[in-house]
Amino acid sequence: MSATDNSVGFDADVKPLFREGDRRAMLSAFDLWSYDDVSEHAEKILARVGAGTMPPDHPWPADWVDLFTRWVEGGKAP
Repeated sequence: MSATDNSVGFDADVKPLFREGDRRAMLSAFDLWSYDDVSEHAEKILARVGAGTMPPDHPWPADWVDLFTRWVEGGKAP
């Protein structure tokens, strides 16, 4: 995402927030590297990362939570 562009996209901005280990841990429920899956579960994911309970070993910093929030509130662009 460029400094002058406020749009947030899944492939460029959101997907890289999820580590390979995060993806493996969640595959039994859904795929964190899948736009469709993350979009479908975005509100639940946002609640967990916002509360600092996901991922359990490395809570997201505030700027990552903000980025994910902007993606959700901005319409969840691919």
